[in-house]
Amino acid sequence: MFGNLFQKFKEGFRKNTVTLQKFFGKVGGLFAAKLDAATLDELEEALYAADFGVETTGDILEEIRTAYRQDKALRGQDAAKIGAAVLTRVLVGAEGRFQPDPALRPEVIALIGVNGAGKTTTAAKIAWRLQQDGHKVILGACDTFRAAANAQIHVWAERLSVELVSSKHGADAAAVAFDTVQAARARGHSVAILDTAGRLHTKGHLLEELKKIGRVVQKLDPAAPHHRWLVVDGSLGSNSIEQARVFHESFGLTGLVITKLDGTSRGGALVGIYRALKLPVYFVGLGEQPDDLQPFSTQAYVEALFG
Repeated sequence: MFGNLFQKFKEGFRKNTVTLQKFFGKVGGLFAAKLDAATLDELEEALYAADFGVETTGDILEEIRTAYRQDKALRGQDAAKIGAAVLTRVLVGAEGRFQPDPALRPEVIALIGVNGAGKTTTAAKIAWRLQQDGHKVILGACDTFRAAANAQIHVWAERLSVELVSSKHGADAAAVAFDTVQAARARGHSVAILDTAGRLHTKGHLLEELKKIGRVVQKLDPAAPHHRWLVVDGSLGSNSIEQARVFHESFGLTGLVITKLDGTSRGGALVGIYRALKLPVYFVGLGEQPDDLQPFSTQAYVEALFG
């Protein structure tokens, strides 16, 4: 299983792998070159381009340069090991592990984020993954703001054979959330996943609508939603950190899902977001297929980037 997970990460982060490994003297994982001052400068540029952020880039470079001063024969492979060790330390506690609690029934997950982050497909893929593990899951189409979102989640639910609660375009999103959780309780579902509207984090009245969803489902369970995960488009790089902060202040986020890491060379942003908020990363999106949404693994992430 882990081998398959590592391969998914390796394929998903192929742009980052090419960008970084060439500076570590590893082309295709076969070639090892001696480092020099010019190569270290290029490495710094590569780390910034991958959006690891100032702090993490500084930590990696400081340790590599210290090792280089002590041993001028340091090779790219050695530098890669140092970078991997630093990144592993930075990401301590970053792995989110979700296992439904049978005492809750249903455990409610609210997916939050701006339009275009991939919430709807992520909701469906998480539901599918949990069903593959033997859990009974229901989806709530709470993005009633966009007709296209309603249509999209219907297609995904049918494709993946996931039960869905929805309403007409323009309906009260909180009412859909209430109906979803109520249906889950009545039918014995383990998990209810609420796909909320893609609200711009700068629009206060739209944030209030999301808060209303929380208040309404709490009429059924005062602790719901038990999980409030922010879905972040990984291709946005460090620009997503401020977005995450605003949502965290408004809703008290409990975790992250980072999408679209297969189509970007800025996969280091995951590190910056975690470092800024210390929120666990539950899943990462590494492709279009349902099984391309993978549980986050620090080891697989670091190995895919640094070899």
